[in-house]
Amino acid sequence: MIDLTTHWTGLACLAIFFVAYGLVIAEEAIEMRKSKPVLLAAGLIWALVAVGYGLVGQAETAHELAKEIILEYGELLLFLLVAITYVNTLEERRVFDVLRAKLVGLGFSYRALFWLTGAIAFPLSAVLDNLTTALVMGAVVIAVGAGSRAFIAMGCINIVVAANAGGAFSPFGDITTLMVWQNGKLGFWEFFDLFLPSLVNWLVPAALMHAALPKGKPTAKQERARMKPGARGVILLFAATIVTAVSFKNFLHLPPAMGMMLGLGYLQIWAYYLNRTSKKRDDSDMLLDSFKEIQRVEFDTLLFFFGIIFAVGGLGAMGYLALSSEVLYTGLGPTAANIIIGALSAIVDNIPLMFAVLKMDPVMSDGQWLLITLTCGVGGSILSIGSAAGVALMGQARAAYTFTSHLKWSWAIAAGYVASIAVHRLINASLF
Repeated sequence: MIDLTTHWTGLACLAIFFVAYGLVIAEEAIEMRKSKPVLLAAGLIWALVAVGYGLVGQAETAHELAKEIILEYGELLLFLLVAITYVNTLEERRVFDVLRAKLVGLGFSYRALFWLTGAIAFPLSAVLDNLTTALVMGAVVIAVGAGSRAFIAMGCINIVVAANAGGAFSPFGDITTLMVWQNGKLGFWEFFDLFLPSLVNWLVPAALMHAALPKGKPTAKQERARMKPGARGVILLFAATIVTAVSFKNFLHLPPAMGMMLGLGYLQIWAYYLNRTSKKRDDSDMLLDSFKEIQRVEFDTLLFFFGIIFAVGGLGAMGYLALSSEVLYTGLGPTAANIIIGALSAIVDNIPLMFAVLKMDPVMSDGQWLLITLTCGVGGSILSIGSAAGVALMGQARAAYTFTSHLKWSWAIAAGYVASIAVHRLINASLF
């Protein structure tokens, strides 16, 4: 790798990246899907990388660097493809509808529902992802809090914080944790050392918000929902797929994405069985088109990941990540650098930030890798635009949950951010 940070090709790459990311931030205003500008930017940046390296006679080096990033993205793509397909299938089997109907009909007070939805979102996000968890639990909050905009706003904030915090202590909970695990920086079980810090990250702002919650009880609503046949089988196979992916990584020393693809095979065979049984019983509810659930995967998100990963990788090839690592990790030290990067995720998406750290590859203890995993996972909760969960809920609860309503409680969320770091430093001191 060569230093082209002051060369015209490097400066052009930097300008392209910032313009593209500006368009991503302005996605709603300009009505352009976020994948489009970063796809264009990734291609242009790598063309400039090839030109820059070619001018110094190292065209083959640029080729090898690009192949490395293709391999990294390929593993991430296959892993996410299977995980999202399972989530889509659970939705199609009405698993989430049943969960929502049961919660809506409980008849709890606003304050009890606030704690209950957060308590469910926290562990649920560790298995699903923070976006899916936020949408499922957000639907519950909106359904039960129809008569109180204040409850909906605070309930949505609580879910965003709980979902992001829950995703931080599991390799499957967030794209950033998955990236850290797949890059071999932490073992599967090491992530669970973040359970208590993550829990504190949610509990502190939730406790600070409690007194401001509306008193009283919403009118209980009776919703009827029934899971489709085969739903429990899909749940079990999803769990089996996660176990398979972990086993491939820990025992067979193979990429976990290969285990996930085997898990997709489980789902395909289960769908075949359901469809054959459906014909015999003449029960259309049993029919499961597994390929249709694959088609429902949000490719805008997957292509956004491609664009961001390749764009950041291109900046790394130009030498900018090495320069950033020198300033942050050598100049400020890993603790300060990891806390600052985590706080930045409230403004900048945590995926490019984490990918940048992984490409910098600073020499850090396991405690520091856990710290950046924690801060990058929960820092986005400070602002509503800092995570996919927050952005999605602003659209889902448009009238009640807004950037301003979230900003009102940013101080409490920031207190949780600081407290979670302190707890991690205390209970995991031996890992630093």
